Amino acid sequence: MALQSEEWLWEAEEMVGRLREELGELGVVLPSLRVDPVTAATREPYPLVELGRCNLNTAKRLADALHEARQ
Repeated sequence: MALQSEEWLWEAEEMVGRLREELGELGVVLPSLRVDPVTAATREPYPLVELGRCNLNTAKRLADALHEARQ
């Protein structure tokens, strides 16, 4: 059964929350993390997660966290 538009949007919002929480546990905050409003408003039920912009320090912390997770 295919998910309806509302279900995709709910799923996307839930994933953004989960991603925000998991990154926060690693000390990484992406201030622009959100569901992309343009793709969420279309008839296509595939909203995109926008990771957004971050400063150099945040990018370094994210890269370090990803590197550590691979170890």
